[in-house]
Amino acid sequence: MKALLSIEPGTADTLALREIADPAAGPGQLLVRIRACAINYPDVLIIEDKYQMRPPRPFAPGGEIAGTIEAVGEGVEGWSEGDRVIAMIGHGGLAEKVVVPAAMALPLPPERSFEEGSALILTYATSIHALLDRGRLKEGQTLLVLGAAGGVGLAAVELGKAYGARVIGAVSSEGKAEAARAAGADHVLVYPRGPFDKEGSKALAQMFKDAVGPNGADVIYDPVGGDYAEPALRSIGWEGRYLVVGFPAGIPKLPLNLTLLKSCDVCGVFWGAFAAREPKANAAHITTLFRLWSEGRIAPRVSRSWPLEQGGEAIAHMAARQAVGKLVVTMD
Repeated sequence: MKALLSIEPGTADTLALREIADPAAGPGQLLVRIRACAINYPDVLIIEDKYQMRPPRPFAPGGEIAGTIEAVGEGVEGWSEGDRVIAMIGHGGLAEKVVVPAAMALPLPPERSFEEGSALILTYATSIHALLDRGRLKEGQTLLVLGAAGGVGLAAVELGKAYGARVIGAVSSEGKAEAARAAGADHVLVYPRGPFDKEGSKALAQMFKDAVGPNGADVIYDPVGGDYAEPALRSIGWEGRYLVVGFPAGIPKLPLNLTLLKSCDVCGVFWGAFAAREPKANAAHITTLFRLWSEGRIAPRVSRSWPLEQGGEAIAHMAARQAVGKLVVTMD
């Protein structure tokens, strides 16, 4: 089978398309023919050895897949050859086939495409865990979403509206603003590109304050980090919750006196660890996401797709922070 492999640490141009042996399903496993693999920011980091998980090389990046079952391993019940599935696998998705533990597979509804299926779990499961478990978001509260046109950003906007929040989206271009509005954001602001000097940071903080209103944001969802973090934190309301989701703009340093003045919380969001530590709670969230999906209240937006041979371009596009919604590599 073909696989796009990371042979050595580096950027997307170091990936190499190779022919490798087909995997086989062992006990408790499913052999899945991959039809689509979504690209996420961890795929940028994992090939550069900057992610918390470092698989032995060579390996294929791509942790979120959809496909059909080709073989069912010994002891597996409830699955058959030909069934459509989606799965979070960590890595291995930029290949034509992969072995998946049966317990990690979820059925892909027949009315949904493989591209949509591959783009659902990571962004929406991260966002629902962040907003409900860590952010304690309630109906009528104000939610500020940074990077609101990216995969997790759009998911946070949609889920925020589904749970009755007033959602403010913050993005870096008017084109991205259109995507945030289409997802249901009540108001969208377009912020300048960093880095910022002291005056620029102060001006950005004022933009956030003006957008959220005099009472500040109850919850701030930040998958961006960098120079955007402190200005956003300055717009938080009394006893607000600031959600630390990711750092494509860099790892920020926050002045902790701000947390004292607002009596606010700074909350880390690590969905993968949550799912491993609290599988029942995560499964309940996944069930909720499928219900919201069927009701049309959330919908993964796939903005671009590439064939496997050009999968490195998808990762490079993600690394350049140009993605709107989800990017997908297809195997057809």
